[in-house]
Amino acid sequence: MNAASPSPLRLVFAGMVALAVAMGIGRFVYTPILPGMMEELHLTPADAGWIASANYLGYLIGALAAAGGWAHGRERLLMFSSLAASAVLAGLMGLNETMGAFIVIRFLAGLVSAFVMVFMSSIVFSHLAEAGRNDLQALHFGGVGLGIAASSALLAILVTSHAGWSAGWLWSGAISAVGLAAVAWLTGSAMPANGDDGPEPALPKNRSLTKMILAYGLFGFGYVVTATFLVAIVRQGGGGRVFEAAVWMVTGLAGLPATWFWQKAAGRIGLYAAYAVSCLVEVVGVTASVVIKGSAGPLLAGILLGGTFIAITALGLQAGRKLAPQAPRRIFAVMTAAFGLGQIVGPVAAGLLAQASGNYVLASAMAAAALLVSGVIAWTAAPKSP
Repeated sequence: MNAASPSPLRLVFAGMVALAVAMGIGRFVYTPILPGMMEELHLTPADAGWIASANYLGYLIGALAAAGGWAHGRERLLMFSSLAASAVLAGLMGLNETMGAFIVIRFLAGLVSAFVMVFMSSIVFSHLAEAGRNDLQALHFGGVGLGIAASSALLAILVTSHAGWSAGWLWSGAISAVGLAAVAWLTGSAMPANGDDGPEPALPKNRSLTKMILAYGLFGFGYVVTATFLVAIVRQGGGGRVFEAAVWMVTGLAGLPATWFWQKAAGRIGLYAAYAVSCLVEVVGVTASVVIKGSAGPLLAGILLGGTFIAITALGLQAGRKLAPQAPRRIFAVMTAAFGLGQIVGPVAAGLLAQASGNYVLASAMAAAALLVSGVIAWTAAPKSP
């Protein structure tokens, strides 16, 4: 290992903070701020769905672009530039009030969050592999939960001071800037450890791989409905502002150990079985958000959503890498494209259904069905032993 490189643990904490900023805050702070935007700006559920989908479209394009060879040697620069952009774009959301501005800003925020995800992961994972510390990968992914928890704590503080929705975005930008400084300090001069930049082979024509790509796309569609509208569901149920923040806090805290827990489960029951079971657990959470009345439903939904969706993202990518070990960058791109397409369609379909029906029951049922099918397909994708 390069003497100038930070320790694997320090680098993992850098990755954790980077994902907290770009994903936990940059992508998912929209969920707790959304009800205030809908009330004060008179946005419909369909409007909210379009804004969310613009973010996911940006993420899809960013992930596909990042998977190309053009970025080789520029990973560090692109990652830091994208982190800085994520902070600026969060702030800009609080300075605008039009649908057009929201859609453009959230599209760009999705793009830069994908760059951070891909390039920071390539830096961290290459050093972990070199040091024989792949066991620390779960900590890296825990950053998404950390960011969600941090954003919910911020929203709870703003709620008690009766701040408007724009303050949530402005403070998210400020916290993101602090996170950027922390990542710069923790990362040091680290670059990706492996210098192999040759072209990757085509993906293998493999039935199991095709099934996993399809399952991953359905997962993207299923999880994103509750991940986008959970706090709006709480608002519609009259739960109160502090309870809204509490539900989102629980979601983030459940996400912190989730990847570690499900990796352990995968070690015992197998990767494909762990993916399938975690999808079933998430089905219970998605259903609970609209079926169980009072505070119990949203809290259970938060725990089960946070406790699964980050881990399923990691398990799906892991399965893809195992099925196409010679083309890690290419399979990351294809899996993320499938996932991204599901994410883009999900909020629009859910928003239109919610607007037509007046609640989120049908949208959540649709999401639960997609997650159930995703789990079943992944279960059947496990390669048969020779």
